[in-house]
Amino acid sequence: QVLDGAGLDVDFHLLSPKGETLVFDERKSDGVHTVETEDGDYMFCFDNTFSTISEKVIFFELVLDNMGEDEQDQEDWKKYVTGTDLLDMKLEDILESINSVKARLSKSVQIQTLLRAFEARDRNIQESNFDRVNFWSMVNLGVMVVVSAVQVYMLKSLFEDKRKSRT
Repeated sequence: QVLDGAGLDVDFHLLSPKGETLVFDERKSDGVHTVETEDGDYMFCFDNTFSTISEKVIFFELVLDNMGEDEQDQEDWKKYVTGTDLLDMKLEDILESINSVKARLSKSVQIQTLLRAFEARDRNIQESNFDRVNFWSMVNLGVMVVVSAVQVYMLKSLFEDKRKSRT
């Protein structure tokens, strides 16, 4: 997401480890992309060469799902459990609940981070609009002062006696 800069747009490229273009967005202000991955190094690039004069502030988040979660790691706890099937079932339910809460909490953190980025972008736009309104208000005030001074001068000149008085 582009937070600040002229036009609030940027080009985005995502390349696979084989060098294939997976995603190419031209002049977008924000976007969400989901990609099925394979082993290797991916390359992504935010390109602002079309706008060489203005710089951009970019927010991006890389979310890797199922990283480091092996089925083996989740099943290791079972070898320490002794007892009846009822106890085993309850522990599985607890583990499932904990994993569900963990996933939801992670999603909440991700959404809050995204909302903070939207807020930052909107604040930058509001500050820019505030500065623009103040500038044009000052220009308007200056024009009004000049016009009122000219009107007073013109009105005063209408009532001046232009005849030469002889005494």
